[in-house]
Amino acid sequence: MLYSPGENIGGYTIIRRVGQGGMGVVFEARSKDGARVALKIPHPQLLEDPGTRARYDRELEVSRSLIHPNIQRVVSTGLDEKRALPFLALEWVDGGLLRDFLRSGLPLSVDEATSFGAQLCEALNYCHELGIVHRDIKPDNIIVTKAGDIQLMDFGASLLESAPKITTASLAAALGTPDYMSPEQIEGQRGDVRSDVYSLGAMMYELLTGQPPYRGDNALAVMAQHVQSSPVSIRKKNRQVSSPLEEVVFKAMRRDPDLRYQSMMDMHRDLTNLSTVDATGLSVERMRVANSATTASPDTNIWSRSVPVWAMVLVVVIAAIAVGTLLIGS
Repeated sequence: MLYSPGENIGGYTIIRRVGQGGMGVVFEARSKDGARVALKIPHPQLLEDPGTRARYDRELEVSRSLIHPNIQRVVSTGLDEKRALPFLALEWVDGGLLRDFLRSGLPLSVDEATSFGAQLCEALNYCHELGIVHRDIKPDNIIVTKAGDIQLMDFGASLLESAPKITTASLAAALGTPDYMSPEQIEGQRGDVRSDVYSLGAMMYELLTGQPPYRGDNALAVMAQHVQSSPVSIRKKNRQVSSPLEEVVFKAMRRDPDLRYQSMMDMHRDLTNLSTVDATGLSVERMRVANSATTASPDTNIWSRSVPVWAMVLVVVIAAIAVGTLLIGS
């Protein structure tokens, strides 16, 4: 480990390591005035790759511009001159990762899942209004405070609509997370606000059932299902979920972006007014397709869209490179 408790980095004294991910290490630290912060420092070897460095620089650029109660606030940025490593000091939040709430494999309560979903809609709508698409919505990037509020973090994979595309061999870092990736991201597109809508829908599926919508032996298998399969009914796994709530989640997860919610506030409106949601159309059609999958044609299966052979080949190639990059990096 490069850093030890008691070491001073850019005016912050490290207390302990609290987590480590693919991009870097997070420490609890204190500023000179005693304020606690989360100090995020990237892995040195990752910054040698231009694409990964661009992703980190993008997180710095995006995070500094965001001020919202449901987004983790940036306190400062700086450079560890001794090791020539940049760092990001973030507001310390008392709580835990949403991922920790799901480790048991059991669903959250319907009220909790709905509240978290509505809060995320508000945070993401704020980002979208600034031209920022997160592109990596997942329980690992969400903090739940002791008061039961959520805070979104990690904008390393985000898309600035005005920014040039990052081209890098480290595709795994730029794609997102297979369990929640939108079909268009898997097919190699940059994605837009509707990609975040899909990812939030996929994550809410897990909050309500305890499992992600698709499971497989590896990332390739999961990614392929997002493009060509249909998720099992939420109500089959959790009878506490109402038909209108299932309708909202599945509308967010429509494979065709044009058929999803077109904005986070559209989704927020339905999540917070479930009594007004028409739960007859999509749910009936979806159950019909699920019960007669062998006879449903692409035109009648509203969960599918026509996927050309070249697109499926591209999915496999991109996924293979991404997985390979992860393996090499580890």
